[in-house]
Amino acid sequence: MLTITQALYDQIVAHAREDHPDEACGVVAGPVGEGRPERFIPMLNAARSPTFYEFDSQDLLKLYREMDDRDEEPAVIYHSHTATEAYPSRTDLTYANEPGAHYVLVSTADTDGVGDFQFRSFRIVEGEVTEEEVKVVEAY
Repeated sequence: MLTITQALYDQIVAHAREDHPDEACGVVAGPVGEGRPERFIPMLNAARSPTFYEFDSQDLLKLYREMDDRDEEPAVIYHSHTATEAYPSRTDLTYANEPGAHYVLVSTADTDGVGDFQFRSFRIVEGEVTEEEVKVVEAY
């Protein structure tokens, strides 16, 4: 289960809406080994595409060095889908190389009739996708 604060949830959703119609992407870092998302880090979608996201390789290298210096790891890796449901695509599976991370997808398309976005979390390990419950809390 992904437990995330309301503030982080709101930041991820806001980023997805701001970058629409392009896909948004980013990371929420947390203390190594705790799996607790704490520090919101919006990233630039280097692809600038409504159907694909890509972290800029220099930005990603800088981020991983910074997380290493702060004893952090990616607790959440998120991106948005702008025209489809919030479910990992085949391309998403090829980029999922952090088995300990929660992969959050936000859909800014109304694909389910219940609102203008979906917020879903998945574990992706060796191409195997498992959806998990999302629990939003005020604080940890």
